[in-house]
Amino acid sequence: MNKTANLLAVLCALGCSAGQAGAAAPIPHLVQKDGRHALIVDGKPYTMLAVQAHNSSNYPAALPEVWAGVRDAQANTLEIPVAWEQVEPAEGKYDFSYVDTLVAQARQNKVRLVLLWFGTWKNTSPQYTPAWVKFNNARFPRMLDKEGKTIYCLSPHGEETLKADRRAFVAFMAHLKKIDEEQRTVIMVQVENEVGTYGTVRDFAPKAEAAFRQPVPAAVLARKKAPQPGKASGSWSDVYGPYADEYFHAYAIASYIEQIAKAGRAVYNLPMFVNNALRDPIEPMAPWKGNFASGGPTFDVIDIYKAAAPHIDIAAPDQYAPESNKVTATLALFQRPDNALFMPEMGNSANYARYVYQILGRGAIGVAPFGVDYADYSNYPLGSKLKDKSMAEPFGRIYAAFRPMAQLWAGWALEGRTAGIAESDARTPQTLAFGNWSITASFREWQFGERPEADKASGKDAPPGTESPTGGVAVAQLGENEFIVIGQNVRLRFGGAGANAGKPFMHDRVEEGQFDAQGKWIMTRNWNGDQADHGLNLTGKPVVLRITMGTY
Repeated sequence: MNKTANLLAVLCALGCSAGQAGAAAPIPHLVQKDGRHALIVDGKPYTMLAVQAHNSSNYPAALPEVWAGVRDAQANTLEIPVAWEQVEPAEGKYDFSYVDTLVAQARQNKVRLVLLWFGTWKNTSPQYTPAWVKFNNARFPRMLDKEGKTIYCLSPHGEETLKADRRAFVAFMAHLKKIDEEQRTVIMVQVENEVGTYGTVRDFAPKAEAAFRQPVPAAVLARKKAPQPGKASGSWSDVYGPYADEYFHAYAIASYIEQIAKAGRAVYNLPMFVNNALRDPIEPMAPWKGNFASGGPTFDVIDIYKAAAPHIDIAAPDQYAPESNKVTATLALFQRPDNALFMPEMGNSANYARYVYQILGRGAIGVAPFGVDYADYSNYPLGSKLKDKSMAEPFGRIYAAFRPMAQLWAGWALEGRTAGIAESDARTPQTLAFGNWSITASFREWQFGERPEADKASGKDAPPGTESPTGGVAVAQLGENEFIVIGQNVRLRFGGAGANAGKPFMHDRVEEGQFDAQGKWIMTRNWNGDQADHGLNLTGKPVVLRITMGTY
């Protein structure tokens, strides 16, 4: 048995517990190994090459435009909302006809689903709650600011709101189990959407004020240390000083979400996550000053969410800042031994496509550009101006190259064998380290020869399609001297490191090809001579290479 087949056998054994033996397919779940993670689907590691539909595409008549985008993006997974207002328009009366249609059509299109529960909060607002919730502040209270003014956001201290949302979510999860327990079309569920509050740091209503004065729970104290010295225990103000308001708000919202997730998983135990409208990952840490959604699962309060919401598996970042240094910082902050890396939303403009290599190379369980369907809507400047096939194609080219080895890639990532980079805004070379080898990536190179340094600096005579940063590469090390490389618009040069430092070396084989459905490598051709003399030069068409190195 080869190394790849052996790895898959081990992972399948890991993913198929005895308690799942009676089901037609094992329930999707996350596994962790040495601080790395994989999503197990049908008992095997799974990479979500996903897209997310627009917010208002969650109706049967809108789905044809969604499936068209999914196909053009070559996606294997669709993220799409299920709104509380559409499944419980009248209290206690449920309508899951949209969910039924969605799941049936996903199966027809051979696509997995990640369903997004738009309940109490969607982008901090109650806009997706039913009318009987939206307009009944007496029963479903909104937050009060410091001056006692009612604001737009529903309070996380509203007991009736929690009961109603939890009841609807449980009904939704029970219905999913009924229609999908055997086929496992739905593989994850997001609970609420980009929670938190803009304009006020927390709720100042009487119930919230009373809770704020209570001691910080021991579970929070055990995980979240104060950014500056405070008391070891006591009230939120005692322990966290100027950060107390935002940390308390994060705890209140996370505790609310926990009650919903816990109840839903008791019915149907799918993996669950929360997504996050990011705070600036580069800006120096400071107390909230209106610069992000206070209370959301930002990188600095992941520990509070982990303490308050143990039934939430992942706090996931939504990336709409296109700058390469911010993307890199965000990935580092959200990838933790206790938090699988997953990017459920990012911009759908072409300049985001290169980040797929970096994200999956880092071992993420999945990634999804947002708004990849053909509704007549563009969320520019957060995404593309385009609303047709040309918007989906930059991602489709990459996904098409990844798809045949998506399962293998997830297993390699769990083993810690992968790494990836995206061309930075500075467009400077970057190097990856793999034991006794290094791989240096440079950009804006032709396939033959060397460009004069003056031309590189000025951008003169650069290859077409490289006017803006589009390059990227993801690498998996299969053995000491063997690598799988996938990338575009990049030149790769190997170098000796560790035991190979100073030794002469050369390529043994540089095979272009792909993996088949059984995980077998199928070679198209072997690069040699001109195709390898000037580094390995990948053009704008994503390509997969299997490379063997040797010393002499």
